[in-house]
Formats: sequence, C-alpha cells, structure tokens
Amino acid sequence: MSEEPEVPEQLPPYRIEGARSSRSSCKGCRKKIEKGTLRLGVMIEGPFGSGYLWFHLKCAAKRRIEDVENAYGEKAWDEGVQVPSIESLRQIAAEAAVEKQTRKTAPYVEIAPSGRSKCKQCAEPIEQGAPRIVLLRAVEFGNQVRNGPIAVHPRCVAAALAAPDNASEEPGLRASLRQNSLDVAPAAVERALGELGAVDR
Repeated sequence: MSEEPEVPEQLPPYRIEGARSSRSSCKGCRKKIEKGTLRLGVMIEGPFGSGYLWFHLKCAAKRRIEDVENAYGEKAWDEGVQVPSIESLRQIAAEAAVEKQTRKTAPYVEIAPSGRSKCKQCAEPIEQGAPRIVLLRAVEFGNQVRNGPIAVHPRCVAAALAAPDNASEEPGLRASLRQNSLDVAPAAVERALGELGAVDR
C-alpha cells in the first residue's frame, strides 16, 4: 500500500508576532522591521504558494485597520505575546484618517516657517516668511516610482518643471496653486504666482 501524500500545513490568514529577524520589510512604510518588533502578517496566495505580507503593527493600524481587527478577533498570536489594546490601534487609525483628509495636494503655495530650508532646484536658502512652491518629483524606491513633494523658490518653478524627474504638470498650474493654497493669504499666493515668469501663460 502506498502512503497518502502529506497535506501541507495551512497558514492562518493572520499572524501577529515579534519579528524573528531584521530581514523583513514593512509593506506600509517600506522600512525594515527590526528583530523583536511586533508585526502583522496578512496571508496571500502567490505564484510560489502561500506567504505573509508583513507590516509594523502600527503601520497596519494606519492603513489596514480591518485586517488588524480581524487578527485581534482571531487572537492571531502565540500565548505570552504582549499586544497593545485594539482601542489604541483604532485611535491610531482614526488619527491617520484625519491626517489623510487634511493632507494638502501638490502643487500648492506655502509660507516657509523658518530660514533653514533650501530650494530643491537651486539649493539656495528659502527665507523665513517667504512663499515657496511645493511640486511633485518622481522618486525611485527599488523597482517602484513614487511622487514626493519638493519645495522650490517661485522663480525656480520653470527649471523644476523642466527637470527629468518632474511629476507636476505645467498646464493649469496657476489655477491649481490658487485652488490648493486656500490656507495661505491670497496676497502671498499672488506674490508667488507673480514670480513664476512665463510658466503656464
């Protein structure tokens, strides 16, 4: 008689544990998960079988609170593992949602809060209290490209738009700057627009 084939162990849909090494990266913030740090694994089926997507537990709360709640509902951790209360993680999720709603959309005008920042185009300081323009620039993360904000002098906007890694569009720029900068005094916005030169004419 031939033996029946072994059935591979079925991974649970969620796993909360202290990271066993420092080799995994968080799929939320893209940073390394240090050994011993609490992480949430969300099981996925890939071309090579089942496996976990790993998140810092707090990053998961910010981005995937439903998965966190499901994992807590299943008590997806081993005995002796100390996990924070679900209420504290729900609070993190709520704060992240508020931050997302209030996050400004580039391009926009803002007032430099200090004189320590430098223009990302010309590398010269931006004076405290002076208007600066926030544009988008493409940034590579491994094999992915994401758009990140950069602050430039209004006079440097044309050069920034011409840069090969620019991710902001020139057509409609002035209208977008006015629409996205309602928390800045209109006079300051118009001052910045006046320094753009021939951009979006």
